[in-house]
Amino acid sequence: MVKSIKYQDYLIESLKDPEEAAGYLDTALEGGDVSVFLLALQNVVKAQGGVGKLAAKTHKSRTSLYKAFSKEGNPYLKSINNILKAMGMHLAVVYAE
Repeated sequence: MVKSIKYQDYLIESLKDPEEAAGYLDTALEGGDVSVFLLALQNVVKAQGGVGKLAAKTHKSRTSLYKAFSKEGNPYLKSINNILKAMGMHLAVVYAE
């Protein structure tokens, strides 16, 4: 019998790969829905070591990061950029024909 794993566990494991994480975030960003992007970003943060590790890398409090990721949160682009930079990524803008 093949042992099954939960999708969320599989997703988090796959997002440990920075290239996979970047592609995942890019896809979430393409849709234009900020809440979808923030959910994707939460998954990547979890895979990359969690909010505590990210707080140390970005010199931001855990509380402010949790607030930024919440449904009610409205993170500034600068905060998102700092978070992505700490994970070795950046936002990209491309011409949409």
